[in-house]
Amino acid sequence: MAHIIHRKDWAISESLATPEEVFLSRRQLVKGFGMAGLGLAAAAALRPGRGLAAADPTANLYPAERNEAYTIDRELTPEDVNSMYNNFYEFGSHKQIWRAAQALKTSPWDMEIDGLVEQPMTIGFEDLVRKIPLEERLYRHRCVEAWSMTVPWTGFALADLVALAKPLSSAKYVRFETFLDPGVATGQKQRWYPWPYVEGVTIEEAGNDLAFLVTGAYGKPLAKQFGAPIRLALPWKYGFKSIKSIKRITFTDTRPVSFWEEVGPAEYGFWANVNPGVPHPRWSQKQERVLHTGLYVQTQMFNGYGDQVAHLYKDLKGEKLYM
Repeated sequence: MAHIIHRKDWAISESLATPEEVFLSRRQLVKGFGMAGLGLAAAAALRPGRGLAAADPTANLYPAERNEAYTIDRELTPEDVNSMYNNFYEFGSHKQIWRAAQALKTSPWDMEIDGLVEQPMTIGFEDLVRKIPLEERLYRHRCVEAWSMTVPWTGFALADLVALAKPLSSAKYVRFETFLDPGVATGQKQRWYPWPYVEGVTIEEAGNDLAFLVTGAYGKPLAKQFGAPIRLALPWKYGFKSIKSIKRITFTDTRPVSFWEEVGPAEYGFWANVNPGVPHPRWSQKQERVLHTGLYVQTQMFNGYGDQVAHLYKDLKGEKLYM
């Protein structure tokens, strides 16, 4: 009998993912954003062996081997486009913060792991990233603002960090906190925001295979505007849940109040699972604009990752799981 492979609805052949050397040549797409010249300069600084990436002490870990279990049904967003269009409120509320983000010093970078764990610790990022094998995954990313991109992230499963931390059985949530340095990140001078940026997930969500700690992208160490040196990727949730530049990870029995949940509880909730059927109070979530083409496509439940995560929420009653 022939062996038949039944692929999940979110997984397709790698042949449908545009190779990096192809999409990097498509710089004309950046012209649609009215900044082609600036895009070329940014790409030159981010390319392996040149500019900022060349000085990274972890550069020899990249590119990592791709995990073929995590593929996507769209071409990847060109790096030239992705690196020029970023939400990083620490450096401003506009999308073109890549220049300002270069001021962030990411080496050395110490991280605290504390709370309900066997032994709290402080670990340097460069030590952590060499403790756990890295892999590349192709992920969708859906912003709550109704645009989307697709990215080749490199990193390791959040579950591996949980195992390293050895949480106590009383730990129910994982709280993430970013840096606080208004002298460098001028957006943090805006006192009406509850800095530092905080996010959180349940311990069950943290153990899901899709939850990913990102240390690189496009086959090289993570660019600063992407949230260097380490950020979170939760592809079934809206992008604001994927906190950048993590400095502290706390295991707790109390549900964290996330940054945007505190800023606007009527618009942003703790769960923030992608659901096209539940609109944001100010716009529809039925469609999303693909960042590098400008075309609109239908948004999928859980951003297309329902097979992997829907079971996490089946027993929750009366919870506002989407926004």
